[in-house]
Amino acid sequence: MDDTRTQARGMKPRMGRNGWLAAALLAVAGASGAAVANANWAGVLDTADKWLRGGDGTVRLVASERFGPDSQQKLEMFLPRDAKGPLPVVVFIHGGGWDAGDPHDYRFMARAIAPHGYAVVLAGYRLFPKARYPVMLEDGALALKWVSLHAAAHGGEPSRVVIMGHSAGAYNAVMLALDKRWLGAVGLDPDTALRGAIGLAGPYDFYPFDVQAAINSFGQAADPHDTQPVTHARAGAPPMLLVHGLDDTRVRPRNTVALARALTQAGAPTQPLLLKGISHEGLVMRFARPFSRDTRVLDAVLPFLTQVTAPSPPVQAPAR
Repeated sequence: MDDTRTQARGMKPRMGRNGWLAAALLAVAGASGAAVANANWAGVLDTADKWLRGGDGTVRLVASERFGPDSQQKLEMFLPRDAKGPLPVVVFIHGGGWDAGDPHDYRFMARAIAPHGYAVVLAGYRLFPKARYPVMLEDGALALKWVSLHAAAHGGEPSRVVIMGHSAGAYNAVMLALDKRWLGAVGLDPDTALRGAIGLAGPYDFYPFDVQAAINSFGQAADPHDTQPVTHARAGAPPMLLVHGLDDTRVRPRNTVALARALTQAGAPTQPLLLKGISHEGLVMRFARPFSRDTRVLDAVLPFLTQVTAPSPPVQAPAR
């Protein structure tokens, strides 16, 4: 459910060192029209973030793999440059309205999260018109299966996995955490495969379908209600951090409020985090420089990751 038009109100970068680049990015983010509509804003953001950080010095690419035969069934795995020991894994799924996006363009997410002690996997999935619901969920499950089988060989700890996504990717991530069918279909235990889920500006309650992206990817579903995350809210779901910008006009904040309410009513108390002055793309842009000077999103994500990925206490042997 992504759109290249981003509101950047309230952010006035100084025109000092790197200020010209910040201003240029804000101009792109706030622009509209056919030229920008066809631009790869995530790729531009990733390139700028990489340049500002002096290359990929904070992280290293340890795997670039296919988890299926299609070119869109691909992932990249990153570790901190100085990683020691197996690290908990964050699997990030990109947005793009289920018809656009590439994990390669979101390396800024790895640069933001991995240095705090995490392995980061950027996962793709087949897109419309190649695929419609539930293929995005089947592919997400296959990516998690790859993590369970191969993350340890690259420095990850597959027993401590959190799934995360933005926009359409947040839908995928949350559905994989809530609807047990998809992980079960690839041989993963839905009750233990995930330590938590993070949804950034996700659509969770969007039926009836009145946006073309949703019509394209979900209009053929036999049971439209079954496609909605709010339908699958349940007690025993992995802990969830649901974040939304209050200036989001692309995916309305009511989606996050509705899911948090449904989870709470189902017996999984969840408090939505609604942030003032942040638009749809602006939420994920806070992970990349220069926008990461606004630390509100990362300040919520990092404590959540620390809490849910804490090592399990050792099992005590019964007294004899």
